Amino acid sequence: MDIDADEHPGDSHARLKTEMWVEHGVSRTYVLRQVNIDIAPGEFVSIMGPSGAGKSTLLHILGMHDMAWRGEYWLLDKPIHSLSKKDRMELYKAHFGFVFQSYHLLDNLTVYENLEVPLTYRNIKRQERESIVADVLDRFQIVGKKDLFPNQLSGGQQQLVGVARAIVSNPRIILADEPTGNLHSSQGEEIMELFKKLNAEGTTIVQVTHNEKNASFGNRIIQLRDGWVESQ
Repeated sequence: MDIDADEHPGDSHARLKTEMWVEHGVSRTYVLRQVNIDIAPGEFVSIMGPSGAGKSTLLHILGMHDMAWRGEYWLLDKPIHSLSKKDRMELYKAHFGFVFQSYHLLDNLTVYENLEVPLTYRNIKRQERESIVADVLDRFQIVGKKDLFPNQLSGGQQQLVGVARAIVSNPRIILADEPTGNLHSSQGEEIMELFKKLNAEGTTIVQVTHNEKNASFGNRIIQLRDGWVESQ
């Protein structure tokens, strides 16, 4: 893929030009092909497409979890493709919240401690951390679970904690991989309404979803198929 370097990403939160593949001996299987997207500050974008289309891969590239790709990625005026792993992580900790499809809660920490971790990245004082975590526990109605460990929770409860952890530090950008996949319909609706409220307050949100109703909460849909962007 021939990629022309951008001198500046303009008013985009994120501008990504990339392709990604998996090596199989002498053969190569493409996961993403010539993806070229822009996400503006304050957008609520849904990434949709059939299984295997590359949706989660794209989300993890945006979240700087996966650097096994070729191309350019500008984020908040910074060239992610040129940054060190340390600098990428600092940027991630300062601005991102991520809802993982498989939760990724820390097994050796309680619910309370899992929620507190993102706040420690930002050097927030202990008393303020306690107040913030208490508010989030109350908002998600999981106060009674605060001293439990992830393996003591149901899948739905872990999902709620995962969403709570993503928003606890009031990030500028939330990335969510099937954020309501393990929730009851009423809980899922509440999460999407919360995302909509956060977006109205200025938070940029990018979600991967198979759910058309969830996608309707956003203002734009990126359709992927076989690694290609069909529409955006």
